Amino acid sequence: MFSNHLRHAFIALAALFAFTAGAAHAEKRNFELTIDTVNITVNPALKFTVFAFDGQVPGPLLHVKEGDEVTLKVTNRTGLPHSIHWHGIFNTWQNDGVPLVTQEDIKPGESFTYNFIANPTGSLWYHCHVNVHEHVAYRGMWAPLIVDPKDPTDLEKKVTKDFIMMLSAYDSEWKDKPGFGGHPKDVANYFAINARTFPYTQPLRVKKGDFVRIRFYGAGGETHNIHTHGHSFLVTHKDGNPLPMPYTADTISISPGERYDIMFEANNPGRWAIHDHVDHHVTDDGKYPGGVITVMEYDEVQKSDAWYAWKDLAYDGNFFYQDSLTKGYGKWSHQPFKGEYPQRRRGAQQ
Repeated sequence: MFSNHLRHAFIALAALFAFTAGAAHAEKRNFELTIDTVNITVNPALKFTVFAFDGQVPGPLLHVKEGDEVTLKVTNRTGLPHSIHWHGIFNTWQNDGVPLVTQEDIKPGESFTYNFIANPTGSLWYHCHVNVHEHVAYRGMWAPLIVDPKDPTDLEKKVTKDFIMMLSAYDSEWKDKPGFGGHPKDVANYFAINARTFPYTQPLRVKKGDFVRIRFYGAGGETHNIHTHGHSFLVTHKDGNPLPMPYTADTISISPGERYDIMFEANNPGRWAIHDHVDHHVTDDGKYPGGVITVMEYDEVQKSDAWYAWKDLAYDGNFFYQDSLTKGYGKWSHQPFKGEYPQRRRGAQQ
C-alpha cells in the first residue's frame, strides 16, 4: 500500500518536473509591427503600391521556437483597415485576426495587440485578413513565421542551407490604385519570387555537399508548379507538418495558402534553373524570360560567362532570408525589401 502511494507521488513529481522544465524552455517574445503604404519595385517596369509590414515586402521574418509566448503590437499607418491572421498557429479565437468574427478590424491610426503560443511548428506565415482578394493577393501583406521544433526530425538536423521562397502575382492595372483590385476577373501579368521577377530575383548559392531546405509559400492568388533542374528532392513538410513518409519529386504544385518544404543534397555542381512550370508564370507582361525563375549556383562553378544573366550580379545574401534564419530568434527585417513612401494621389485610398 505504502509503495503504491510512493509510486504515485513519484509519477506526479516527474510530471510536475516535466511541465516546469517545458515552461522554463519557453520564452516571452515581444514584437512591434507597423503597416505602411509604400511603393515596391517588382521589376523596373512595375512599381506597385502595397500595404507593407514594417514597410517591406515580403514582411519581416518572425522566428520563434515551439512553446514561446508571443506578443505583437501592430499599428496601422495606412488609410484603410487591416488585421493579421497567424496562418497555421493554433490560436485562441480572439487572436485569430478575422474581422467581424474574432475582432474589429484595425482602423487607420489604431493599434491592436495579438498574443499566442508558438504552436504548432514549421513554415507558418502571417497575413492580412481584410479584403484578402486585394490586400494579400496584390498588396503584399504577407511574411514568414518560422516556429522551430523542440525535437527536429533527423532530416531537419542535416540542413546546412535554409531558404524561403514566397510566390505571388500582380495585375499591373491596379499598380497605383490602393484600395481597388482583386476582382475574380482580374488577370495577373507579373509573377514573382519574394516580390521580384527574374532577372531581378537572386540565386540560391550552395556548395557541393550542402543539405538544402527550401520553404515554398503560396502567398498570392495563383497556383505555381515549381521544378528544379539537375536535382530531385524530398518533399518533407506540408503546411509546416513533417510528413510521415517524405516522397521524391522534381516538380511540386503550391496553391494559394499552401506551404511545402523540400530538402535535397547539393550533389551536382553547376548552374541550375528553378522555375515555375505554369508557362505564363515565367513571363513579365507576356515577355520571356521573367517571372518565377531563379538559379541554384554552386560555389565550385564560375559565373563569368559573358552571356550569363547574372555575371555582374550585385549579390543579396539575404534575399531568401537565408542570413536572417541564422541569426537566432527575433523579428528580422531586410533593407532591400523596403519600399518607398508614395505621394498621396487624389482618388486613391492609402
